[in-house]
Amino acid sequence: MELIQLEIESQNPKLWDNRERAQHIMIRQADLRNEIDSYEALKKQTEDTLELLEMADGSMLEELSSEIDKLEKAIDRLELATLLSGKYDRGNALLAIHAGAGGTDSQDWAAMLERMYLRWTERRAYKTEILDRTEGEEAGIKSVTIGVTGPLAYGYLRPEKGVHRLVRLSPFDAAHRRHTSFALVEVLPEMGDMNEIHIPPEDIKIDVYKSSGAGGQNVQKNATAIRLTHIPTGLVVTCQNERSQVQNRENALRVLKARLLEMKQEEQAETISELRGEYTKAEWGSQIRSYVLHPYQLVKDHRTDFEVGNTQAVLDGDLDPFIEAFLRKVD
Repeated sequence: MELIQLEIESQNPKLWDNRERAQHIMIRQADLRNEIDSYEALKKQTEDTLELLEMADGSMLEELSSEIDKLEKAIDRLELATLLSGKYDRGNALLAIHAGAGGTDSQDWAAMLERMYLRWTERRAYKTEILDRTEGEEAGIKSVTIGVTGPLAYGYLRPEKGVHRLVRLSPFDAAHRRHTSFALVEVLPEMGDMNEIHIPPEDIKIDVYKSSGAGGQNVQKNATAIRLTHIPTGLVVTCQNERSQVQNRENALRVLKARLLEMKQEEQAETISELRGEYTKAEWGSQIRSYVLHPYQLVKDHRTDFEVGNTQAVLDGDLDPFIEAFLRKVD
């Protein structure tokens, strides 16, 4: 039904009067067609394999068992996708990582998480765009905001929201003692139709300044970095990654709208100020997942109790088992 409705909308002569809306319709239309084609191909493959099984003799069974394993994995992936039924699950996402308690170690940990998620997006052939990145004082990063584009990006990344804890022997400690570091991962839905959130111009304070690098030094002669302050809520968004002031402003507005959308989704009676008071601090006791590199190797999700001993594989982007465990338990 949705595809039919989108096809009707795409034939509207006035479709491209709103370019943003038109692009959203065309992308969503293509995604739905791909989903349907994938389902039909899997259905045909399953029917063909069942027919071969009926005719197979002993010599063919071993060859078919490999084909059956592939089919089972493909069906599992399709079943998992059906759990992503939220309004924005099938759309793009904004992923933000903030170093928490732990100083230089936490800034290094935030950079490790950035690498982990970029590796994960590569595995899924998602497109990524660094919207804003603030380097750490000595190493790592203080924060980074990444746009993730691809089918079901928000739905799959949604379980990653929360505090991530690292335990290891610190490379920044001369005595090489064990340190615990924290970083906060935010996952925000990005609307295909950005007009869903309307922000009156008078509600935004815009500050322009020079981009800065590690240690706070200015890295550009011209003032291109943008800071947007949403006056009614006090939300602040910065963007300095692009050389163009206009592009930085557009990206900052994308992030601000996503943050306001998340607030709008909170179906609670509290005021905006109360919602902001519930912001999770990246510190001891609030973690959703722990990554232990010393004295043993273990990554454990505290919400599902799912754990693996191959920490390097996880840090290299093998996150799907954790995401699947969360979706199957919660959704």
